[in-house]
Amino acid sequence: MEPLVLLTEVESVATITLNNPRKLNALTAQTFEELRAAIDTVAGQGNIACVVLTGAGRSFSAGHSLDALADGDGEGDARYHEAETIDALESLPMPTVAAIRGHCLTGGLELALGCDILLATETASLGDTHGQWGLVPVWGMSVRLPERVGYARAKELTFTGRRISGIDAAAIGLVNRAVADDELDTAVAALTAEIAANSAGANQIAKRLYAQSRTLDRSQALSLERDLPFGLPADAADRLAGSLHRKK
Repeated sequence: MEPLVLLTEVESVATITLNNPRKLNALTAQTFEELRAAIDTVAGQGNIACVVLTGAGRSFSAGHSLDALADGDGEGDARYHEAETIDALESLPMPTVAAIRGHCLTGGLELALGCDILLATETASLGDTHGQWGLVPVWGMSVRLPERVGYARAKELTFTGRRISGIDAAAIGLVNRAVADDELDTAVAALTAEIAANSAGANQIAKRLYAQSRTLDRSQALSLERDLPFGLPADAADRLAGSLHRKK
């Protein structure tokens, strides 16, 4: 049986791929078991500067498998494990990028929202269709969607179940950028190269500061940054020395 999640590494970029293209990468409890294992593996590797999350085939993810839901998948402890897996994705120390093509719906969108940066194709289809099936979110939609687009737009997307294109998603800030369908891989490669070219330590500290600032008022967040609670990047001295050497 093919694994439902693949983990590959090229230089300092790790790619986690949902691998059930025949079912548009519909999510099941087993998918989340394998996804969590991949996330935990990446989290423990100090050489990874950036992580890409994507889907095999023509879709990122059509959401939670309705067949699996009908069989009781995602109930009880499994529900919390799945939510915690997205929390673990969000908490990865390095920057994360969701590469979205095709369907990115409901649970698939909740999963993508666990990433720092979202890139989508212009014709991608994104939406929260919980209401269409009489479901309610348990994987973070009510928190992460309004963080991206504001409460008014989040409510409209949820209450209508409307699906929007990558272009419209970029216009409201749901994704960072929409690119032509045949340019997604190139755009993701260029973005991850930009990220990996910088100090991995500095990016990780900046990510922690951003995460902390969401739970603090403005003055506390400013003080936190000035107090250097996470120290300085381990590679700072070498990078500064290298820069000074090149200037001489």
